[in-house]
Amino acid sequence: MELTLAQFDFHLPGHLIAQEPSFRRDHSRLLVLDRKSGRREHLLFHQVVEYLNPGDVLVINDTRVIPACLKGKKKSGGQVECLVLNYPTETNPESYTTPCLIKARRKLRPGERISFGIGLEGEVLPPAPNGTGLMRFYFEGDFDSALRIYGSVPLPPYIHRAGISEDRAEEDKKRYQTVYAREPGAVAAPTAGLHFSEELMAAIEKKGILVAPLTLHVGYGTFAPIKTESIRDHKIHSEGFHLSVQSAEMINDRKRLGGRVMAVGTTSVRVLEYLAWKFGSIQSSKGECDLFITPGFTFRIVDGLITNFHLPRTTLLLLVSAFAGRENILEAYQEAMNLQYRFYSYGDAMLII
Repeated sequence: MELTLAQFDFHLPGHLIAQEPSFRRDHSRLLVLDRKSGRREHLLFHQVVEYLNPGDVLVINDTRVIPACLKGKKKSGGQVECLVLNYPTETNPESYTTPCLIKARRKLRPGERISFGIGLEGEVLPPAPNGTGLMRFYFEGDFDSALRIYGSVPLPPYIHRAGISEDRAEEDKKRYQTVYAREPGAVAAPTAGLHFSEELMAAIEKKGILVAPLTLHVGYGTFAPIKTESIRDHKIHSEGFHLSVQSAEMINDRKRLGGRVMAVGTTSVRVLEYLAWKFGSIQSSKGECDLFITPGFTFRIVDGLITNFHLPRTTLLLLVSAFAGRENILEAYQEAMNLQYRFYSYGDAMLII
């Protein structure tokens, strides 16, 4: 029987969409789901350590969210918002061209110039073949420094920040980032990792649980709904990743000795299972991950998953349904809604074992 998108839809009351993070990272709520029995428990997130065993390896995504949102003005004074979609590994001394999501009151013409601040200007280019806007940026110094000065955190569209203070913007810049973020390049946070505090990470390592980082730069496409009713017709977005030799060896060693591979976030799952699908095992690698995991997928590496509550009709909901079973997930989501769990990026978490 072919799966349809309607089977992965649900209604979420608007007041359950978290607008603010938990007052403490590791004090968000945690729903623990046993994917074999369907049994559920309700805890606080810092208690996740009780479900991790010495000999397990926790795989985290150490990508760092860049301040990719820029607000500028045309020469006429009209306002323009621009979301930078690609982060440069290196740029020319004076310019950088990248796909962008561009918002303006009227359609911008190729050649128009946008001022984003002193020493940072953009030139609108003809759109890319896929319809994405293109912008060539001109800057003084380097592009990364210009983003840090003039850019802001690209919060998901369901988190509303109208007229916020400078202090609140700085708080978002801190909280919409994991405590272990290292490698800049993401335009969206790997949100399952937002629940980990430095104290919790220390407790996890003290218990004898290894932590293996990988990098997958989360793109804006992670929020994109599936628009084809037939799931098989959807083409998932591609995201750049890197897994080091040290992390690959750590994961393989623990797996061989009977330890569990516990993935933090769907991004970590996608990289691990992509490598297993491509090479037959976990190997150090760098490239683009476009693995689309749907129910019926055979997981070779991941034994447990820490994740947030996801949007309906998305690739993320399909992935967790593939891992735990569609009925288990939808029943857990309904129970979470009944108990007033907070959903999406700044919301509460699930542990699926």
